Amino acid sequence: MLTATLEQIQASPKKRTIYVCVILLLLIAILGFKTFRFFEGGLWYGGQTADFSAFHIVAQRIWLGGLDLTYQFAAFTKMQMAAAGGTTGVMPWTYPPQFDLLLAPLAFLPGWAAYFVFTAVTLIAYLMTLRAIAGNNFALVLVVFFPAIAITISTGQNGLLTGALIGLICIAAERRPVLAGIALGVMVVKPHLAVAAGIYMLLTRRWPAVLSAAIVVVASSLVCTLAFGPQIWMAWLGSVREAAGYLEDGRYQLFRMISAYAALFNAGLPPAGAFWGQMAMAALALVAVALAVARGPSPRFSLGIVAVASVMISPYAYDYDLPIVGIGLALLLPDLVSLASPRERGAIYALLLLANAYGLLQSARLSTGSVGASGLDRYVAPAVGGFALMAVLVMLLWILLREVRSAEVRLRREPA
Repeated sequence: MLTATLEQIQASPKKRTIYVCVILLLLIAILGFKTFRFFEGGLWYGGQTADFSAFHIVAQRIWLGGLDLTYQFAAFTKMQMAAAGGTTGVMPWTYPPQFDLLLAPLAFLPGWAAYFVFTAVTLIAYLMTLRAIAGNNFALVLVVFFPAIAITISTGQNGLLTGALIGLICIAAERRPVLAGIALGVMVVKPHLAVAAGIYMLLTRRWPAVLSAAIVVVASSLVCTLAFGPQIWMAWLGSVREAAGYLEDGRYQLFRMISAYAALFNAGLPPAGAFWGQMAMAALALVAVALAVARGPSPRFSLGIVAVASVMISPYAYDYDLPIVGIGLALLLPDLVSLASPRERGAIYALLLLANAYGLLQSARLSTGSVGASGLDRYVAPAVGGFALMAVLVMLLWILLREVRSAEVRLRREPA
């Protein structure tokens, strides 16, 4: 039923146009509404935008000095509380210095304008990239991934930026490897989401892409060292270690995370057990990438596996990182129609919808103070998104293995 409903969208040009226009209008409305609220009440209005507020504070500290203090959780907490005018939601700062450099120009804009520019530019870049990849499937992918795009816009996060970069890597990988490598190098802003793409470049021996990515990483690191001083790297590594401790203690909103670690930890496993579960899932994701490269039905399908696997490697992955998986679905769909049955495709769509919508619905429940929604829920609510993505990966791996076996049977039956 779900398969027929979603795939009927792409069968009719009129329906595709209607769905795309409606979703784009909704996304524009969310962006406009948030911008207006931040213009009226500041970035901390209602305590809902700790993510972009942190971006703006870091951008300002680049010019005020003391950027390394943002990597100390206690000091950064004071900065966020001072900006908010009191106690509110805070977040640690663990982004590499390259992301700080990217944010620097936003310091010259008021908070609401900085939010609008950053979110609007990354939204346009993501939608253009997704449209180029998805083609006639654009409306279908937008329907499935609307909740993740909406929550990314609402928080002002960078999931649309990383989604656009991964999409650019996939578009350019075959014919423009240098451009793909540059985009891969820029992914140093969130390196844990670029592991699968890097492995793909190595497995397919795209050395120009590997070289250009390495040049971008080294050059940007030198610029950051000159701009912020060599101490910035020790500060960043210290914040990563500190964040690992917070993750082990369950001090993040794990219900919004989409990693195997968050799913298993909130299901009752101890941190060590959840960590090994995460390592097993990361290994399985990389096996899927390798198998897709070796025996996949097409390079496009292999790159789709790469995009899905990108969010499965690290224990630190949130629902705002799901736009990358949207790129993966757009790449997979043409082959998936012939490789998977309608029931299997329906299961994949349903699981992706669940992963996309769960964090948004839970956040809405907690923010409205619904019955039973206590502060403790933020830390003990199930991380359903992680289980949903694990199931999707297993299904894709099964489809790949089945395709490999069928190919071997066909080869054996062919005459010499």
